[in-house]
Amino acid sequence: MVQRQGMSSWSLLMSDPDNIIEDLILSGALEVAGLDIDTGEPLYNFTDKLKDVNPQLHSEHSKYFAVETMALWEYGFLSMDVTEANPVVSLTDKSFNQEEIAKLDKQHQYTLKEIIRIILNKGK
Repeated sequence: MVQRQGMSSWSLLMSDPDNIIEDLILSGALEVAGLDIDTGEPLYNFTDKLKDVNPQLHSEHSKYFAVETMALWEYGFLSMDVTEANPVVSLTDKSFNQEEIAKLDKQHQYTLKEIIRIILNKGK
């Protein structure tokens, strides 16, 4: 993947998402995970190869996900021991309460939905 000078990986991804997504899929750094039941749009998961294919995007995504996860923990939607380096994340009853979820902003709702999808699909 070619980086444009002066653009972060995330900005580059957002500026030309179709080509970047295709490049990431072909390189094995991104895989199709299914379809969003609400929108019908494809869902993707980053693979461990992202670290090698695009370390900056991997770092930015990891930081973003950590911030989102911490917020959901603070709001009581997730349970985890934040003192651990790699905490095990579990869902609280609140994470399935539609009234409580509706109080979250759209980005937190999306992140929670993704965390639920990932946790529920781990055993498959």
